[in-house]
Amino acid sequence: MRGKIKADQASPTVFTTIMTKPCPQVERAAVAATNNSKKHHKRTTNNISPLMISSYYSPKLSFFILAICVTLFILFQIQSLQIPQFHNNDNKLTNTNCTQDLDLLHNSSTAANEKLSQSVTFLPLKDLRYSDKALQGHTWFMSSMYDFHEENEVQFQQFPSKSSFDRLLCLRGRDTHDGSWNSYALAWPETLPVNVTIMQGLTFISYNHYNYENIWHGLSAVVPFVAWHTRYGQCEKPNKWVLYHWGELRFGMGLWLKTLMGATFNGDPIIEKFDGIGGDDRAVCFEKAVVMRHNEGGMSRERRMEAYDLMRCKARIHCNVSMEGRDLNVIGMNMFMRSGARSFKNESAVIETFERECAKVDGCRLMVAYSNNLTFCEQVTLMSKTDILVSPHGAQLTNMFLMNRNSSVMEFFPKGWLKIAGVGQYVYHWIASWSGMRHHGAWRDPNGENCTFPEDDRRCMSVYKNGRIGFNATYFAHWARNVLNEVKAKKLAEASENGSDSTSSYQCACG
Repeated sequence: MRGKIKADQASPTVFTTIMTKPCPQVERAAVAATNNSKKHHKRTTNNISPLMISSYYSPKLSFFILAICVTLFILFQIQSLQIPQFHNNDNKLTNTNCTQDLDLLHNSSTAANEKLSQSVTFLPLKDLRYSDKALQGHTWFMSSMYDFHEENEVQFQQFPSKSSFDRLLCLRGRDTHDGSWNSYALAWPETLPVNVTIMQGLTFISYNHYNYENIWHGLSAVVPFVAWHTRYGQCEKPNKWVLYHWGELRFGMGLWLKTLMGATFNGDPIIEKFDGIGGDDRAVCFEKAVVMRHNEGGMSRERRMEAYDLMRCKARIHCNVSMEGRDLNVIGMNMFMRSGARSFKNESAVIETFERECAKVDGCRLMVAYSNNLTFCEQVTLMSKTDILVSPHGAQLTNMFLMNRNSSVMEFFPKGWLKIAGVGQYVYHWIASWSGMRHHGAWRDPNGENCTFPEDDRRCMSVYKNGRIGFNATYFAHWARNVLNEVKAKKLAEASENGSDSTSSYQCACG
């Protein structure tokens, strides 16, 4: 019994030893019995009687051998029963431990996500540290962020993206007077701020240092979105727009700009007002957002022309303007006039001068129109017939990109602009180049209202900005004659090469 108790308490390794190697006493007894049997058998094979042979195989010895066999068998069965039981217990312990570890990991992850959600940090949209150089570098709008920019392409930020580490853009605040009270943050989808609202789809977020009512400033702000749409967005259309001016929310575009964007993206733009999402402290995060804050900066002329081509094409489709069958022998000269500030003092004399020069050129047709009493589609139709645009400096000149490429522009300024108006006076030179037009220079009136300050004093701009434009019959006639002759020669060359208007077969990108 002592040997059995030890076996019951032993490890599986001990069981194996007992099973494969019997105790020495038993083994020696069995060997001795076998050897004695062999010796006696050899010596007495012929001499031992049956009675003597039977005495060596007594029942006592048989019982002893049987007991050994039974003991070994029992030990083997005990081992075979205990080993599976040991492994089952081990599996149960392992499964229990794994479940507990998974629960602990899940609880830890949930707690970490909650902490990350609570630790999302919002920064002011307008960083006042850069207020003195808001148009330089990376701007004061979302100042901690850097744009994605490939050479000659549009500069933009996209969320989520690799550069944002797949984080979403979140905005908070509804202030329309001080952009420093509005804020932004980045957050992973699993760790968004508490009580957040998710804006589905693509949202265009625009920063404009000026405004969205003026068609020039508004167009400058949206052109980069058109460029992204064609180059990076794979023609994806925005669900909504969020508009900022100096970090302050704006809730609308001018009608001209809104109509143009509706035509370009096949649907009226929806301007987000953040109504119905709670108080100003409630955050809004965007499933996908594209942010522009540099207008057309960084884009090559070719990329800008692509954007203007798309807008021209889509505007003509929207307004049902067809270029089919247009006579290349006709030259459309359009005098696009203003009322009030920067209008001509003697409008009738100016019109008469250009009308006289137009009449000297076969096929020239003079049109006189006023920008303030035309609908968007009426302007699109007018510009599609215009080869030479004659107009004072002003936002109405923005319509020039609606003409065919290589059309001509003649611009007029009142007194005083050259010295103190700054680079802004050249914006229509720029848009002419960017949209593929030919700017034929500008006439600057040397006469006009006098300023009480020195002529180069910037305070004089308040006098000159809204001045009116005079008249120089000789210069205007000579200028008009030269431009008309150049355009005539160009159109004759196009007619001989193509036989028809090359724009009639133009297909819109992102149709």
